[in-house]
Parts: sequence; structure tokens; C-alpha cells
Amino acid sequence: MRKTYQLNTCNTCQRILGEYGERPNLEVINIGDHPITEAELDHMKDLAGSYEALFSRRAMKYRSMGLADKVLAEEDYRRLILEEYTFLKRPVTIVGKNIFVGNSKKVVAATIEALNGL
Repeated sequence: MRKTYQLNTCNTCQRILGEYGERPNLEVINIGDHPITEAELDHMKDLAGSYEALFSRRAMKYRSMGLADKVLAEEDYRRLILEEYTFLKRPVTIVGKNIFVGNSKKVVAATIEALNGL
């Protein structure tokens, strides 16, 4: 399986997709048009180890909803990501049994390496 979950309106996601290069065997899913299903999110969690690892604290709604002042549990992270796609840390790329979450240079480099290796 080779999938990347991203947002078409996110400049960072678009830049990273450009860094990945032409990848006809990579399924690109725009989470704005195709919301993440419970099964997809649960699979991501199994690979990442937690829902918190998939959660973006940079989302504008994080502060506006007062979430920065609350203690969140795993079920809260899951619910919030399913309710609001902007809470997914992007991009999330799955290559085989490996998951790459976020846009740090280290994560992008590891993702490209994995995409080249399979």
C-alpha cells in the first residue's frame, strides 16, 4: 500500500508532493474532499502508535476551541480528527507497513527513501 493523505489547499502539502516527484503508484487522497474514515484512522493509529501522534496542534481550531487548555485523551484525539480534518498532522504517508507523519525535513526525507525503496 502506498497512500498519502494531504490537503490540496495546503501549500506545504503541495510542496512536499513536488519533492516526492512523479509517483504513479502513490495514491494521493485529498482529505478536504474525501474525509478520513474510522477504519483509515484506526489503521494509521496502529502504524503510528497513537492518535496523538497523528494530531496537529498547529490547526487554527486547536486554540479557538480552547483545546490548548485541556488535557486530551486518546479517544479525544480520535474524535477530533474524525470531526475536523484539519486536526490531522499532514501529510500522512503510508508505504507498506511504515507511516510517515508530518512535514519535517527528516520525515520528508525518510518518506522519499521509503518510496524509492519499494
